[in-house]
Amino acid sequence: MPSVSRSFTTMASPEAAYAYLADFRNTEEWDPGTQTCERVAGDGGVGTTYRNVSRFLGREVEVMYATAELAPPRRVHLRGTNDQFEGHDIFEIAASGRGSQVSYTAEMSFAGLARLATPVVAAYLPTLASRTVDQLRTCLDRLDDPGPLSA
Repeated sequence: MPSVSRSFTTMASPEAAYAYLADFRNTEEWDPGTQTCERVAGDGGVGTTYRNVSRFLGREVEVMYATAELAPPRRVHLRGTNDQFEGHDIFEIAASGRGSQVSYTAEMSFAGLARLATPVVAAYLPTLASRTVDQLRTCLDRLDDPGPLSA
């Protein structure tokens, strides 16, 4: 099962980081492959489902995600599935100075013919993880930005 983990710091508070990550629609901003992500059912709590359409290794892929676990402001776990894929996106958040330390783990498993892609996915994941973390950090850091000061 291909998986990758990355940790990084952000200026966002644990509460702000948690709120941002718990709303999976935000993947449109921080995930380089996501083209669209819409809430299909639920109120944002455990059991909420999202339809995510991404480009991955040159293919458009639709995955249904469900919020599997929420532990404010420390942990967000989403589980994605389709006929040939199961994935887990897990975020652990801890206070760090004025901001947060975020640990992100992505785990994937494949079924059917998609299993043949496992070695390619495993080789590509480190590159994708670096791009994802860079974008995610930028998005989270913006949460702490008060914007232009008014005169």
